[in-house]
Amino acid sequence: MAISRRRFLKTTSAAGTVGFFAANPIGDAIAKTISADSTLMGFEPISASTTDSIKAPPGYQAEVLISWGDPLFKGAPKFDQRNDSKAQELQFGDNNDGMTFFQLSDSRAVLAVNNEYTNNEYLYVHQGKRINADDVRKSQAAHGVSIVELVKISGNWQVNLDGRLNRRITAYSKMEMTGVASGHELLKTTADPSGKQILGTFNNCANGLTPWGTYLTCEENFNGYFANSSDKGLGESYERYGLGAKDRGYDWFKYDKRFDMAAEPNEPHRHGWVVEIDPMNPNSTPKKRSALGRFKHENAALTVNSDGHVVVYLGDDERGEHLYKFVSKNKYVVGADSNRDLLEEGTLFVAKFNGAEGELKGQGHWLELTWGRNGLTPENGFPDPASVVIFARMAATQVGATTMDRPEWVAIHPDNKSVYCTLTNNKYRGVKETQPVNAVSPREKNPYGHILRWNPLNDDHTADTFEWDIYVLAGNPEVHQSGLMAGSENINKDNMFNSPDGIGFDKGGRLWIQTDGKYTNKGKFAGMGNNQMLCGDPRTGEIHRFLTGPIACEITGLTFSPDHKTMFIGVQHPGEDLAPSHFPDGGNSIPRSSVIMITRTDGGEIGA
Repeated sequence: MAISRRRFLKTTSAAGTVGFFAANPIGDAIAKTISADSTLMGFEPISASTTDSIKAPPGYQAEVLISWGDPLFKGAPKFDQRNDSKAQELQFGDNNDGMTFFQLSDSRAVLAVNNEYTNNEYLYVHQGKRINADDVRKSQAAHGVSIVELVKISGNWQVNLDGRLNRRITAYSKMEMTGVASGHELLKTTADPSGKQILGTFNNCANGLTPWGTYLTCEENFNGYFANSSDKGLGESYERYGLGAKDRGYDWFKYDKRFDMAAEPNEPHRHGWVVEIDPMNPNSTPKKRSALGRFKHENAALTVNSDGHVVVYLGDDERGEHLYKFVSKNKYVVGADSNRDLLEEGTLFVAKFNGAEGELKGQGHWLELTWGRNGLTPENGFPDPASVVIFARMAATQVGATTMDRPEWVAIHPDNKSVYCTLTNNKYRGVKETQPVNAVSPREKNPYGHILRWNPLNDDHTADTFEWDIYVLAGNPEVHQSGLMAGSENINKDNMFNSPDGIGFDKGGRLWIQTDGKYTNKGKFAGMGNNQMLCGDPRTGEIHRFLTGPIACEITGLTFSPDHKTMFIGVQHPGEDLAPSHFPDGGNSIPRSSVIMITRTDGGEIGA
């Protein structure tokens, strides 16, 4: 029998281990961190699954908290595919993604949940084949954010339809634009000549949490909702953000002229931001924070630096785009009202990674995106400070930022010393001239993805320099017997996965990894099954599979109750493209995205 990688690592001498990995193209950067001595993960790992259900370890249970179309208010209609827009305005939104749990007392809490997009094949009885004005309004009402009040009854969290904090924020809710871009000419429209009063948020992907108690929701693929009814081209800045003649089949532009760029060319500039929401005040106006830049935001990982400055890490989820950092101008003061304006002003940076090809480690630098510096001048297409954040992608290119393999969620370790980012995949890596194979993106076409981590210099998140390495290269060692496609040494036949997406730490330092990848279970993805959630120990390098989802879903969204005895995750788009799923209701029901509660049968801490 071939000795297992795990057994090899545990029993071979240090000198022998170094020699073994020196001959491996993965290198020893990852190998030196791996052992089989994790004490963090106390659950029994599970196998891959292709069933239309959620699988969790022995001793764990998974229950549906709320699904798309469930009532959010007392008297609201129950789910029915035939429901109109008025019903959807009172119901939980579709395709739930990032979320945050806010505990109010031992028996009362609020859950803020993103509703990213809709699947027309299930949103409408006609499957999107003849969309009318009310269909568009229904779709817009299914987007945005659902704020759900919860109550604990007999030890279990349940939706409270009488909760005064229940709220729907949709694609036509009123927003306020703040920061340097507020009132800029590029944000002015027919309906809003001030350029300050934005209507709506949509394609809300992942999220963030502030220490002053607000929720950050992140606008990602906003471009998919805009079309251009004119034959006239829109220019390079539109193309860079994926805006073109056609939308992605939502047809909003046919009944809502702000989504027709021929009529309102500035409307797309009003989207692609991080939005700050106060979940404790249902009458508050959400604020779009322009200082954090405009791009396809995945999440917003926030920390308070040792000197009091707030630092937010941000990924731009597109092939060949970039990783960003925001540093607040002012400092956080515990309990101060001024904290609520900390995201109003600050400096945006973008990452540049250095390292020798094949080493999978190196140094990095944060390049400042400030008007008048690093070539961000009128001569290079940036006439004023606002243009830098409105066209943050182009500013990043101007300063020489490193192109990445779809940087998605960012997570900060509880010790505040290291930061992790999922790089989901990139079919253009090594194919397009602007996206060459390099140390931080070492695989051509990268079908599996990887997780990057870095340590700021002297644990200072405001520092311009950091050291980085790769925590894990996802791969398939059963299909690829050697080489980079087999994955790093902490990947084996029992835990392999592809396309890491959602990521987050619990208070114990466990790294939770969620996937949104290929679920064919064939070819290069054979043995991986449905999308899943895994748990990693950053100290030892070990990764164990914790949960698998139903057919054609993505596992996404991650938050805990403060006692860490309940984990909330999302099952998004089960049965997409008419795949044979009936989750969660079974029978012949149509599939519905849902928020799931994970608990231990003995009432213990998740993962321990």
